[in-house]
Amino acid sequence: MIIVGGEFTVEADKREDFLAGRHEGMRTSRAEEGCLEYTFSADPLDPTRVLLFERWENQEALDAHLSALRSAPPPSVAGVAPTSAAITVYDIVGQRTLGS
Repeated sequence: MIIVGGEFTVEADKREDFLAGRHEGMRTSRAEEGCLEYTFSADPLDPTRVLLFERWENQEALDAHLSALRSAPPPSVAGVAPTSAAITVYDIVGQRTLGS
């Protein structure tokens, strides 16, 4: 399993537009083979922070997703660009239910 975690900083008064502009991309990504989760969400404590959380079955599924993004980049997102972004990929070798 591959987990992708990201953090974006946006102007507080533009955050809802930033998120709304990603709804279609979330729908598309969630429909891709191997996608287990794909979510942009607002940080409830920091009005300038948006989080990205993705889970993919394997590296091949993530690679296909990234290839699709490169070949058909999403349309402009309501003119809202983040002021900063950081995305990290985690290779997961095992998983268990909390409390197990």
